Amino acid sequence: MASIQLKNVIKRYGHGKAALQVIHGVNANVADGEFIVIVGPSGCGKSTLLRMVAGLEEISGGEISIGARVVNNLEPAERDIAMVFQNYALYPHMSVFDNMAYGLKIAKVPVAEIKVRVDKAAKILELGHLLARKPRELSGGQRQRVAMGRAIVRQPQVFLFDEPLSNLDAKLRAQTRLEIQKLHRELGITSLFVTHDQVEAMTLAQRMIVMNAGVMEQFDTPETVYNRPATTFVASFIGSPPMNLLKHAPNEAHGGPAGAILGIRPEHLTLGNAGWPLLVETVELLGAERLVHARLGKELLTLRTDEATPAPAVGSTVHAAPRADRLHWFDSATGHRLDAMA
Repeated sequence: MASIQLKNVIKRYGHGKAALQVIHGVNANVADGEFIVIVGPSGCGKSTLLRMVAGLEEISGGEISIGARVVNNLEPAERDIAMVFQNYALYPHMSVFDNMAYGLKIAKVPVAEIKVRVDKAAKILELGHLLARKPRELSGGQRQRVAMGRAIVRQPQVFLFDEPLSNLDAKLRAQTRLEIQKLHRELGITSLFVTHDQVEAMTLAQRMIVMNAGVMEQFDTPETVYNRPATTFVASFIGSPPMNLLKHAPNEAHGGPAGAILGIRPEHLTLGNAGWPLLVETVELLGAERLVHARLGKELLTLRTDEATPAPAVGSTVHAAPRADRLHWFDSATGHRLDAMA
């Protein structure tokens, strides 16, 4: 196992004035054994960042270290990493055992040790009864576990996951997330996991890097990212539904900076007899909770209520009081967090 250090990592395509910079000076220190999720929308640079750590993309500036080694000029095979991709990339004519063992055979690992490693990985991933099958005889979730098993047997210093659950249905995604958590607890190998899915990010990460247009907006625990977003982008990307961001909120009534953007999570607005007057536009029933979409003047916002709270009628005016200890303030020009919320 090893730590990972990114120092002012930059990626450009092209040269001179025509160069397109897609990664803008990322700095991050990943501790030995940490599970880090890199999350962001499509095109934000998260997979590019991962591929630079893997050595599949050259870096244009900065420094990447794995353990004590600077790996900028090392080939992927020299970095002691194992990568799991979105597509399983299994050999269709090989059995599960042979797919998992292939890399070890190429590396001329003794046959007896190959069997020990594959059997151990198969036990961890509950693949022991499938070792003789071909990939076509497996479900999508089983194929993904084989791909993870192929990475495990290499016993790398670092695991790199590039959206490995994207091809699975919702139920299998949830199940495989649990398997990945179990895998990390058992092996403790330093891991970088790329996803655009904030649920995956929040449930898997020990810490998470939130990317936006090639910039690292925040690097912190899921709890901190959710409860104290560093920017309006993070506030609007993390959370479902996202944080309400009000440009014309009654700031003075709550002690906020004049002209700042006010953020409030949907669950921190309470329907009652006092508070902001809201015109109800739609109500979504989601089993044990409801989402009320309403207008405060020109601003559209969302409230989350439980099943015990009667649903307001569409077109009616209701009042909602924001929790004073859950207000977030952001600079209207830069989008950066202003307050030190208690």
